Amino acid sequence: MLKSNQVKNKAIDYCLDIIKREDVKQELKHLFKPIIQLILQEIYPYIYLSVLFLLISFFLILGIFILLLRNNYIL
Repeated sequence: MLKSNQVKNKAIDYCLDIIKREDVKQELKHLFKPIIQLILQEIYPYIYLSVLFLLISFFLILGIFILLLRNNYIL
């Protein structure tokens, strides 16, 4: 069991050393860039929709606050 843990730790350390190299980092960036762009392209409408709902909520709360101040109701 101790031997398998040592082998596993060595393998993990080797993989981490490979990932830390600059050329591998650049290749991973180039590999994942189209995937991330595709995901963002699919998510953009939902991001815009959530920002719209956030703005509507802000203006509704602001309107309620102004109405409360106008009628002198203090919380």
